[in-house]
Amino acid sequence: MANTSTAAHSHEGELRHDRRANPMGAYVATAGVLVFLIATFLDWVSTEGDSVTGTGYETDTAIPLVAYLGLGLVAALLYALNRARGRQHRGLSLTTMAAGIAAAGLALSYLLDAPGALERGGDYSAEYGTWVGLVGAIVWSAGAFLLAKEPEGDDDWHGTERISTGHTAH
Repeated sequence: MANTSTAAHSHEGELRHDRRANPMGAYVATAGVLVFLIATFLDWVSTEGDSVTGTGYETDTAIPLVAYLGLGLVAALLYALNRARGRQHRGLSLTTMAAGIAAAGLALSYLLDAPGALERGGDYSAEYGTWVGLVGAIVWSAGAFLLAKEPEGDDDWHGTERISTGHTAH
């Protein structure tokens, strides 16, 4: 409950249903996606001797695809902040985190060895855009994690047990 503004219980001990997620994680994820999007248009690879460089957009269609997917996911996260009970949809938060991890893996693969370098016939080295993309992807994933760990609105609250008697016929 450290990240919420309302208590889980009223003064009479009743369970409250107005607990909402702290939106900071969505804002952090949005910043990470924007950094990754900007990195898409920076140089990701260069050939030996820096005679030819390629932006992420020019190098691999997967890079802008992941960036645009991230834009769509954070648009949905920001929409859920206003519309969803509890300010989030946990499945959306986890999907955003998974996409951020995939973006980090994509950037990391270019840092280790550019995918497809053999078929392109070049010896490529990573450029600064790859590092910017990696940082953006890490921030993106961390922000989505921060939101996903928040209450969704119907979570159990610190040991509060809800007793269900089941359906009985009358």
